Amino acid sequence: MGRMLIRCLPFLFAALLAACTTAPVAQYQNPIIHADYSDPDAIRVGDMYYLVSSSFNNAPGLPLLQSPDMVNWTLVGHALPQLVPLEVFAKPQHGKGVWAPCLRYHDGKFWIFYPDPDFGIYVMTATSFAGPWSAPHLLAAGKGLIDPTPLWDDDGQAYLLHAWARSRAGFANVLTLRRMAPDGSRLLDDAGKIIINGDKLSRYTTLEGPKFYKRDGYYYVFAPAGGVETGWQSVFRSRSIDGPYEDRIVMAQGGSPVNGPHQGAWVQTPQGEDWFIHFQDKRAYGRVVHLQPMTWRDGWPLIGEDIGAAAGQPVARYRLPVTGQAAAAPPSSDEFNGSTLGLQWQWNANWQPSWYALGDGRLRLFAQPRTGNLWDVPSLLLQKLPAETFTVETRLDAAGLAEGGVAGLVMYGSDYAWLGTRRLDGRTQLALVSCYKADAACHEQQEAGVALPSSQVWLRMRVIAGGVTNFSYSVDGKTYTPIGAQFTAKMGRWVGAQMGLFSAGPTGHADIDYFHVTP
Repeated sequence: MGRMLIRCLPFLFAALLAACTTAPVAQYQNPIIHADYSDPDAIRVGDMYYLVSSSFNNAPGLPLLQSPDMVNWTLVGHALPQLVPLEVFAKPQHGKGVWAPCLRYHDGKFWIFYPDPDFGIYVMTATSFAGPWSAPHLLAAGKGLIDPTPLWDDDGQAYLLHAWARSRAGFANVLTLRRMAPDGSRLLDDAGKIIINGDKLSRYTTLEGPKFYKRDGYYYVFAPAGGVETGWQSVFRSRSIDGPYEDRIVMAQGGSPVNGPHQGAWVQTPQGEDWFIHFQDKRAYGRVVHLQPMTWRDGWPLIGEDIGAAAGQPVARYRLPVTGQAAAAPPSSDEFNGSTLGLQWQWNANWQPSWYALGDGRLRLFAQPRTGNLWDVPSLLLQKLPAETFTVETRLDAAGLAEGGVAGLVMYGSDYAWLGTRRLDGRTQLALVSCYKADAACHEQQEAGVALPSSQVWLRMRVIAGGVTNFSYSVDGKTYTPIGAQFTAKMGRWVGAQMGLFSAGPTGHADIDYFHVTP
């Protein structure tokens, strides 16, 4: 027995060595983008993945992201420089504008179909994903038409499926199929046909956000239902494009901490693996982006972790779809050293070139007039919250402010708070200001304030879990002094809270040296 054990030791040692030296499987962690890229749609062209999302009233709109692996995403531009009609969106139109878009690649070009619930469904095209994109073409005019998704069938016929917004149309929870010219120039019928009616299905409410696909002779409609914060992902299938359709819930929260996992895109790798990109609503942080594995069983997809039911549940971690790619994420910091603003910045409405200037390594924000709080000010320079916890620092020089002017760093939503400077009686003062229920015309209240020894001040904002925000300031760029009480960030209308910069007043300007964001 002893000799046998001795003879076996080299083999045992080799097996143990192999087990210990096997490389761990590279994994990603959800959410893959902890920022408000709402209602994402994604496709693959070649070896690259592309993603677009809602942008509502912010301009530029329709952010464009690309990734080599569906995990590490780079923001490469915006498809919509200004919202149309231009005059309507010259003022903030909170919760309006660009709702859930659909991205496709067909006939050698990229297509975006996007809805404006007050005007209709627009279509844009580009030969290069980063642009330039064609001007929006109004494909279908009307109120309440939302969430369009096209399908070019094998026989050359083209179709458009869309949902409805109850707030404009007076009804919802149904999906309507329209015939469309293959070049996307017009619809070929007058009203279309309801092919999926959520009112006739048990438990279905708020059926919307469809995405149209075809596989193995079946027409598939991936569509969420149940509401933004508490819903689930369903799939409908039929052998005929106009139905009847069977339905199945293919992903729900289950035992995971991910509420309302739904609305997104089925994407396939070149090797034939299936994945699903969707959002989770996190209130102040907006609708953050998740990636789920997807498998097929008996002609039905199962999304997420298999828990022994028809519906999967979201995974927290999983193996990377593609390995060996560099880490990437949408930008947040800006040194203001270039000739253009960083791609992360969006304005609160259609923007004017006269609002700002770049030069000498700084951003100059020209004060714009306002008559009330910041809710209806178009010239706010904003971006998405980039993580659950982070710190923002900026240096502001208020020497150029006119009497009565204000400028500063803002955490913006239907409640907001800003830390910045006031010019009063020829002196520069620091002020922490809050406004609760900004969308209901609240009046700003100064929570704290101090006199400043000069026009230059360093401002800091620290955000922790739940959007809890603490402000502090420095007069030398080294020692920071806390100011005021904690403020809890609050979402806007259909969007998460946003952070950024502003300058308001009769005339004058404020200069900002940088905007640094650290995780």
